[in-house]
Amino acid sequence: MYVAVKGGERAIENAHRLLAHERRGDGEVPELTLAQISEQLALGVDRVMAEGSLYDRELAALAIKQARGDMIEAIFLVRAFRATLPRFGATEPVDTGNMQIRRRISATFKDIPGGQILGPTFDYTHRLLDPQLAEGFVPEAPATGETSSTETPRVTDILAHDGLIEPSPQAEADAPVGDLTREPLSFPADRDLRLQNLARADEGFLLALGYSTQRGYGRNHPFAGEIRFGEVDVEFFAEDAGFAVPLGRIELTECQMVNQFKGSATEAPCFTRGYGLAFGQSERKTMSMALVDRSLRARELGEEVSAPAQDEEFVMSHSDNVQATGFVEHLKLPHYVDFQSELGLLRRLRKEFTEANTSEPLQEAAD
Repeated sequence: MYVAVKGGERAIENAHRLLAHERRGDGEVPELTLAQISEQLALGVDRVMAEGSLYDRELAALAIKQARGDMIEAIFLVRAFRATLPRFGATEPVDTGNMQIRRRISATFKDIPGGQILGPTFDYTHRLLDPQLAEGFVPEAPATGETSSTETPRVTDILAHDGLIEPSPQAEADAPVGDLTREPLSFPADRDLRLQNLARADEGFLLALGYSTQRGYGRNHPFAGEIRFGEVDVEFFAEDAGFAVPLGRIELTECQMVNQFKGSATEAPCFTRGYGLAFGQSERKTMSMALVDRSLRARELGEEVSAPAQDEEFVMSHSDNVQATGFVEHLKLPHYVDFQSELGLLRRLRKEFTEANTSEPLQEAAD
C-alpha cells in the first residue's frame, strides 16, 4: 500500500543542512577559495560564464563552489542572478580582428600573417595522468618573448580578398537585434537569434550535433579556418560624451569554419562559413557552434534539410541545458495526484479486461 511521505518543510530544511555539510566535505581539508577555482579550474569557469551569459569570473567561481562542481547547476545559478541585474544599454560590437592574441591556429594554411601561436592547449599532450600534480607540483615558468606588432588578419578575410569565400552575412544596419533573454523563442529564427541560442547552448549537445554533421548527417565538410583566443576591448557609446568609452577587456574564443563550396548557374563556386564565439577559452564549444551554425544555414544556402543539425526548431528548442534540466528533473518532484489518477484508471481497465475475458467462455457454454 502506498502512503504519502510526511515531514514537508522540516524534511526540506534538513536536506538543505545536509547539502551544506556535503558541499563542505571533510572539515580537516582546507576549503576551496574562489580565487583557486577561478585560477585553477579556469576552463570550467569559462564554460559557466559562456552558458550562463554573464562575464564575471568571481561569480562563476562562486556558482561552481555552491553547485559542488555540477556545471549545469552552476549555470542555472548564474542565469538566475543575471536576471536580477538592471540593463543600461548595449556595448559596441567587439573587434576580434584587434584581439590581443594568446592562441591562434589555422588548419587551412601553415604560414599565415602573424604566424601560428599554439598558446595554452591540451592538443599536444599525451593524456597520461601526471602524479606530480597530486604532490603540489610547481611548473616551470613559461617561455616569454617580445610582443609582436605584426598584424593578424583573419584567414577568412584573406580568402574573401580573393573572392574564394562567400561574403560574411550581414544584417540590415537598422534591423532590430533579437534578445532571447527577454523575448520568447519564435520560428523562423534569423541568424542573430540562432547565434545567441548557440552561444548559450549546452556544450555537450552542440558537440554531438557538430559531430553528427561530420559523419554525414547534413552536408558539411569543414576546415578550421582559424581559432583565436585572447582579450578584446569592450566599449560603450556614451551619449553625453558623444563617443564610445572603454569599459575594460574580456577574454573570448572565436572560431571561423571554412565549409564546402557552393555555386549555381549564376554564381561561381565558393567556400561558405560557420561561426562560433564564446566567453573565455572555449575552443570545443566554439568549434561545435560553428559547425552547427553552418548546418542551420541550409535553407539560406538552398540545401535540402534532412538532418537534425539542419533543423533550427529541433536544435534551438533542445539546446538549452537549463530548460532541459528543469523539464527532466521536475520528474523528481511529487506527482502523487497524477500517479494515483493513472493508477486508478489502470486498475479499472484491468478489471474490465478480466471481466470481459472470463465471461466469454461462460456465454459460449450457455449457448
